[in-house]
Amino acid sequence: MPDRDKIRDHKHLKCFGTLLHDPNLWHLNRRSVSGAFALGLFCAFIPIPLQMLLAAALAIVLRVNLPISVSLVWITNPVTIPPMYYFAYKVGAWVLSEPTHEFVFELSAEWLMGELGAIWQPFLLGCLILGSLSALTGFVAIRLFWRFHIVQYIKKRKIRRKQMKSG
Repeated sequence: MPDRDKIRDHKHLKCFGTLLHDPNLWHLNRRSVSGAFALGLFCAFIPIPLQMLLAAALAIVLRVNLPISVSLVWITNPVTIPPMYYFAYKVGAWVLSEPTHEFVFELSAEWLMGELGAIWQPFLLGCLILGSLSALTGFVAIRLFWRFHIVQYIKKRKIRRKQMKSG
């Protein structure tokens, strides 16, 4: 986990001021971690620059783990953006029953103005659907993992106690 003071002093996060002093933003518990996973995964599918700032702001408002939610946004990076967003476009086109257009993704202003104008509706719908599904999946997976871990811990503790009583 990144150092709490380093994050508080980060130039882009200073705008949040004393809100970063809330201990809920730094705790590792079932609620804060599962919420952070949901938030980070959802924000990863929002096709805007500086997704990390949005994830940080929402983590502060929702009082979930800030470092985890901001870190998960990095699922979208220069290597993963083209296939993720192309899949989002395909999902959106399928839901809207629109034919898909073949194109080559380029990260340029000309491409964005030309191609995105034709595909923005299925693209944004696909991003919303995939963001919501990944957030729900991440939330449930972390909750289940956390529960499994606690159940295993309790079982081991019972075994240790039995061994101490009999030994």
